[in-house]
Amino acid sequence: MAGTRRRTQKDQTRRHLIEVALEQFAQEGLTTTRTADIANAAGVSHGTVFAHFPTQEVLVTAVIEEFGARVSTRLHELAAGSTGLRDVLAAHLQGLKEFEAFYARLVIERRLLPESAQSTFTLIQSSISFHISQAAGKEMEEGTIHPWPIHLLFNTWVGLLHYYLANGDLFAPEGSVLERYGEELLNHYVGLTGVKRC
Repeated sequence: MAGTRRRTQKDQTRRHLIEVALEQFAQEGLTTTRTADIANAAGVSHGTVFAHFPTQEVLVTAVIEEFGARVSTRLHELAAGSTGLRDVLAAHLQGLKEFEAFYARLVIERRLLPESAQSTFTLIQSSISFHISQAAGKEMEEGTIHPWPIHLLFNTWVGLLHYYLANGDLFAPEGSVLERYGEELLNHYVGLTGVKRC
């Protein structure tokens, strides 16, 4: 019984550290936030962080994995039952809005991150690409959108989002880029692909 309680407490502490790190990374950056900063914000000793995450790289990768799981799950929930590309893109936007500050930092700092963290980011993009390619493939077969190579469809969409997020200080210095421009970006992209607006 004591072992089960201890394991539960350990899992709760690990989850708490990931939550705090997610917030700290969103506010201060993935490459500049120190484990000591996370320990302080979490109200634990610095050693506690290392008991759960032996290195900064392991912590960063764990946080990106958690973010990826949440975004993928949210995209799946939001896109469930949606067969159209526009619906999937709208669901992607909605899912990203919930984690915008962290995702913007991830986009900006990705190339500075350890290889394991970059690989995790690539897996997240692959998951999103899958949803988009499923919807786009169907619509291309039906002739409702232009027959683009899937990699161009995905990369054009993500490139548009990443450009606005990476330059958020110019586009929405006081708030959310995706709240301010999300619908406009979606409509612009939809116009490029030939998807009919709802």
